[in-house]
Amino acid sequence: MFHRRDAMMRLGQMGLGALTLPQLLRAESDQRATRAITKRSGKAKAAILVYLWGGPPQHDTLDLKPNAPEGIRGLFEPIDSVVPGIQVCEHLPQIAKHTDKMAIIRSLTHPSNNHEPSVYHTLTGRVNNTLAVPRNARNRRDFPTLGSIVGYFSPQSGIPASVTIPRPIGHDGVVYSGTHAGFLGPKYDPIETQPPAEVNEKAPHSFDLPPGVDEHRLQLRYGLLNTVESIDREMQRQKATRGLDSYREQAFRMLTSPEAKRAFRLDGESEKLRDRYGRNEYGECFLMARRLVESGVRLVTFTWYYVAPKDGNVLNVWDNHGGTGSIGGITGYQMLKENYCLPSLDQGFSALMEDLSERGMLDDTLVAMYGEFGRTPKINPNKGRDHWGACQSVVLAGGGIRGGQVYGSSDEHGAYPKTKPVSVEDLHATMFHSLGLSPELEIHDNENRPYRISEGQPILDLFGA
Repeated sequence: MFHRRDAMMRLGQMGLGALTLPQLLRAESDQRATRAITKRSGKAKAAILVYLWGGPPQHDTLDLKPNAPEGIRGLFEPIDSVVPGIQVCEHLPQIAKHTDKMAIIRSLTHPSNNHEPSVYHTLTGRVNNTLAVPRNARNRRDFPTLGSIVGYFSPQSGIPASVTIPRPIGHDGVVYSGTHAGFLGPKYDPIETQPPAEVNEKAPHSFDLPPGVDEHRLQLRYGLLNTVESIDREMQRQKATRGLDSYREQAFRMLTSPEAKRAFRLDGESEKLRDRYGRNEYGECFLMARRLVESGVRLVTFTWYYVAPKDGNVLNVWDNHGGTGSIGGITGYQMLKENYCLPSLDQGFSALMEDLSERGMLDDTLVAMYGEFGRTPKINPNKGRDHWGACQSVVLAGGGIRGGQVYGSSDEHGAYPKTKPVSVEDLHATMFHSLGLSPELEIHDNENRPYRISEGQPILDLFGA
């Protein structure tokens, strides 16, 4: 009898392994055929999450406290923005021109001061007290990341529903929990075309075909594989193989889709626009995020970090304690002034606001920007600030969000919310609401236990004219 395993081995020797995006095709089938159908509650067709890994300091970006005591008061000056009464840091002059498009939340709060649980919480909307610190590897018991949940409720197409650029969070051999689909399975993992630095893994997904396999040959082999599998279809009754067809077809569409390939290339953009975004990894990620959502991706997560040229060390540079050897032991405030922090953020984010607006895309594209926590009120001896989950600032723009507003406030030291505290769960519910997903929608884990996609409530005051 001609079994599936024999067929796959023989065809694999012919190069049919090229058909697979391995994480998609080796997955166990998740036969959740039922999708909740909801009335659209928001305007956004897509979202871009700019994730400032490390935790940006609210005192030195969007919530300056010029009247606070010395040692708490930041070393940067506030400047006026285009919206009367809204000030930002002097090193964000271009972003200051776009506060009319932005809602600034100054009262996001959660209880953790550690990177790992805070990353997990802010990317999944769930608290996980079992995480290993300092290194917690992602696994299939994790709650899904934002993009995977959005992808779960999105129709399949030749364009992936969720993409992480340029890499997921990871270092020292570990990719962080909270960065993939967890118990939803590999089918809903965000596309990752590059592995993290310091992690000895190949890129989980690639749109490049191996040498010797062009698209014509891929088409022929795909047809041959279908023929072989139709002969053996009656043998496919085991859980581990059910549903494999849909994964293979999804991967095939993505490998051969001109739209998917074009979305990941920047050479079709004008030199002027590329200069406007910035000729560095951050500027290119902002521009690629726009291209991806324009092509049909529903959620792009842009993870911000820096690989030090001196030693290849992965640095979450918004973690501005100061004194980091890989970047010369400079102060925390000097870190913020380097190109891997405020200058590139100011240039790239403002370019994104302009570009989305000029293309008529901002109304139906939600842009969110935050990190895993804020920073301490007190400036440390290295002229930096340390971890602080109790208060941080968030930017939301587009997707029905009303620009030119500040929601909530922090106390006089920027330490705790003073008015309108916002939980991570409420932030996620607000993002889902913008994307037309009710927080009450359910997903199920491997034991078929139901979970709401968010335990929070959307902040409806952020929306509307």
